[in-house]
Amino acid sequence: MSEVLFYLSLVIIIATALTILVRAIKQPPIIAYLLAGVLVGPLFLNLIPSGELAEMFQLFARIGVAFLLFIVGLSLDLRVLKEVGGVASTAGIIEVIITGSIGFIISVNLGFSHVASIYIAAALAFSSTVVVVKILSDKGEIDTLHGRIALGILIIEDIVAALALMIIPMLNSSKNIFSIFLNFGMGVGIILLVFLLSKFLLRNFISYLAKSQETLFLFGIAWALALATVFNSLGFSMEIGALIAGMSLASSKYHFELGSKIRPLRDFFIVLFFVFFGSRLAAGLSWHTVSIALLLSLFILIGKPIIVISVLRWFGYKKRTNFLAASSLAQISEFSLILVLLGFTLGYLSQEALSLIVLVAIFTIFASSYSIYYSHWIFNRLSRFLVFFERNPREEIVITKDYDIILIGYHRMGYRLLEKIKKMRLKVLVIDYNPKVISVLENRKVDCIYGDIGDKEFLRELPLKNIKMIISTAPGFDANVILKGELETVNPQAIFVATAEKPEEAVDLYKEKIDFVLVPHHLGGEYAAHIIEKFVLDKKKYREIGKRHSKELEEGKKKSNYK
Repeated sequence: MSEVLFYLSLVIIIATALTILVRAIKQPPIIAYLLAGVLVGPLFLNLIPSGELAEMFQLFARIGVAFLLFIVGLSLDLRVLKEVGGVASTAGIIEVIITGSIGFIISVNLGFSHVASIYIAAALAFSSTVVVVKILSDKGEIDTLHGRIALGILIIEDIVAALALMIIPMLNSSKNIFSIFLNFGMGVGIILLVFLLSKFLLRNFISYLAKSQETLFLFGIAWALALATVFNSLGFSMEIGALIAGMSLASSKYHFELGSKIRPLRDFFIVLFFVFFGSRLAAGLSWHTVSIALLLSLFILIGKPIIVISVLRWFGYKKRTNFLAASSLAQISEFSLILVLLGFTLGYLSQEALSLIVLVAIFTIFASSYSIYYSHWIFNRLSRFLVFFERNPREEIVITKDYDIILIGYHRMGYRLLEKIKKMRLKVLVIDYNPKVISVLENRKVDCIYGDIGDKEFLRELPLKNIKMIISTAPGFDANVILKGELETVNPQAIFVATAEKPEEAVDLYKEKIDFVLVPHHLGGEYAAHIIEKFVLDKKKYREIGKRHSKELEEGKKKSNYK
């Protein structure tokens, strides 16, 4: 036991040190964990023990996977698919099919068997929800149009990956098509039973458990591990059991609380999972494997975004939206690692293939982290080469009258501003880069233009010369600076109001001589402070203003609901 504690302590210390280092260079923690595995593995320090201790480390790693997929399942509420729409569903499915098909062809031509090529192709097809959500959240772009599209595609990919995790073990244990369908039907039946149990029995039971935080925490762990064990004993993978456990509770009003309680425990075990993977890089590693990994990584970093951009193009989005959404998906997923580990365990994949996918994970996650962080900078330099990835890119803008105000961005707080501007009887033109928003505004007889303020050519076609004010609710720093520069050239007297998600970004915008910057959280805090100062401890007044606020929110929801 003391020996296990010794090795475990060393691994955690090294992983912690590398996490601090990679954070300084804007990399996600996954990179640190994988590199920690490489460092403690046979290639360098050789700290991963053999025999029973190695099996214990692998068990910890699988527990980490179970908790990871349980929390992923908690976020996969099937009702979300209604909000994702056809765009993400179509793009996600087509991307998986095309990327997987090309990956399969490349793998076969590189000398891998057909079965191994299927595993490699599946690993290449999925993108990392953990990496993308973390970086987009850090940038404040999760709620942007391209952020929502990317997240929708990731949800579809996760569902496809879950099906793959369910089907693969059946292919291994079944010798004919009848038994495969029989096993698949049994799996579907068990899943339906779990969801029915969750809906009719667990919902009230969880409400009772939620009265005690400790009890809710223990229930979450027990539910995840119980279903993982059940599915594993029935011939499915324990990973799919943990995922189904999370999905069955995703519609519960306590799913956020469950996820937050279990996440620290998951983070501990997930460190061991990625460290374990990094340590598997040693055997089978050669310059030939590295060169193949670089080739596949280039396909993921360049080819996968091109596939996604090409699909999104047909939905009418601007090239900037298409590029930003697609460039977010240029890495392989934690599901990819789970799939190849499953293939390796079942004997379908060699050590070389396992090392290959680990290398691709390291290369693509490392490179894509920077491409996501600096996606706007990259787009501005590639924009002129992306004309093909935009429908009707040179469509002429026809404007027949002058406007007092140009309002950029209808979703978010734009719809409230539009109502106020109308009451002031000022002529307003709305600009948005979501074609669905434009369709809704046209139906409501609102003057609007479909366009992207990050595109200089588009800005030059706008009636900026005679306007009195521009209000931009788009939080992108670069786009607002570009618009400010164009406005200074043709109409320096016009008022420019921009929006920033963070105070430090607002300070930078003021340095660019923008007249006023809206910081929603800051303004919300000021308003809240004003309300508290005015009402103090008078509950009746809070209830009265709360009712008015609720009514306004409902009206606003109807007006801004374009999905």
